[in-house]
Amino acid sequence: MLNISQNKLNKPLDLDRFNAGKKVMKRKHFKYFNRFLGGFAIFTIILLFLPWTQNISGNGFVTTLTPAQRPLTLQSPIAGQIEEWYVREGDRVRKGDTILRISEVKSEYMDPNLVARTGQQIDAKSASALSYREKIAQLGNQIVALQEERRLKLDQAKNKLLQAKLKIVQDSIDLIAAKNDERIAQIQLERTELLEKDGFKSPADVEDKNLKARTTMAKANSQEQKLLQTRNDVINAEIELGRIQQEYVEKIAKARGDQFTAQSSQLDVEAQVSKLETDRTNYQIRTDLYYVTAPQDGFLNKAIVGGLGVTFKEGEPLINIMPINYDLAVETFVEPIDLPLMHKGEHVRIQFDGWPAIVFSGWPNASYGTYGAKVLAVETFITEGTGKYRVLLAPDEEDHTWPDALRPGSGARTIALLEDVPIWYELWRRLNGFPANYYTPETTKKGKDEKKK
Repeated sequence: MLNISQNKLNKPLDLDRFNAGKKVMKRKHFKYFNRFLGGFAIFTIILLFLPWTQNISGNGFVTTLTPAQRPLTLQSPIAGQIEEWYVREGDRVRKGDTILRISEVKSEYMDPNLVARTGQQIDAKSASALSYREKIAQLGNQIVALQEERRLKLDQAKNKLLQAKLKIVQDSIDLIAAKNDERIAQIQLERTELLEKDGFKSPADVEDKNLKARTTMAKANSQEQKLLQTRNDVINAEIELGRIQQEYVEKIAKARGDQFTAQSSQLDVEAQVSKLETDRTNYQIRTDLYYVTAPQDGFLNKAIVGGLGVTFKEGEPLINIMPINYDLAVETFVEPIDLPLMHKGEHVRIQFDGWPAIVFSGWPNASYGTYGAKVLAVETFITEGTGKYRVLLAPDEEDHTWPDALRPGSGARTIALLEDVPIWYELWRRLNGFPANYYTPETTKKGKDEKKK
């Protein structure tokens, strides 16, 4: 080999002889680095035992606390055509202020005198109902008169029947007397005939007794005929009594039928009057609906249907109004797995869009730019289309006041605060994909204990 270098390969090279070797091979920086690693390890171990607040994060938006304070869209309950606008977009309106006037588009309501004509129909029908009412009263009086007349007729027929029965008794007595006279005359005739045979009586006496016997027989027959006639009179009186009863039953029934017919007609007319009154009231209310008014104080955000002469259907949105006075709230959404961790009254931190913030989710006290809130309501049914549960948050009165410039509809990021755990436990939980600790708030525990007592 060529001995170009003075360094022998079989001998170790001492780098300390060179200036670069002296600078590189110094051992002093290893000691500082080891100290740094030791200090960092101690700090990390201490850090792992620091408290960490478990939380549930979610995205939502600013809304109002009550439904009556939320933006509203005015609709017209009737179809119509826009005739005149009284406001402009951005104007402030008070409750009852007229916003626009509309006109009718349905032919059955276009008559300007529709309410007055309906009133005339009501008056005519009311007069008809009054006539029926008077007719019912007159028929009632007629029924009373027929009942009184029936009573008198029946009394008269009963008297005739009683007289006929008494006459039967009298005729029966007269018939018995006539029979007795006939029997006595016959006996006398027989005795006279016997005496005439013996010579004690003359033939003239026999003829006289015979004539008397025939006369009494004729009287008996006549009296019997009279009795039969009287019995026929009793039967006729009974028939007359039944005829009178039936006659007046039919008359009274006919009068009652006419009365019920009049009552039915009266009720029908009164029903028509009631329907016409309802129609008139509806027409009056419909006339009032030609003017669309503000239901509450607010600002006119947008006219959804603009222009003049534009027609619209009933229930179609016309105007959007934002109430002036409202209480802010936040509507956020959480995953189903986190729903059991949300309780009414729990504390939540909120970061609003447009407001700068420095957020440490596990250390809420160290965060800046977040605002406090409390859980007001937790939805018990999943919100359609999101797959999450809705939670309504109200401002925390014990925390900072929410910004004045905040408006409904702004975005918000929420951090629901749960239990405090060590950082090492939180890291272990997240590495294993476990949910946050399930717990029961103190207020709920106290409530359960009171119920048990």
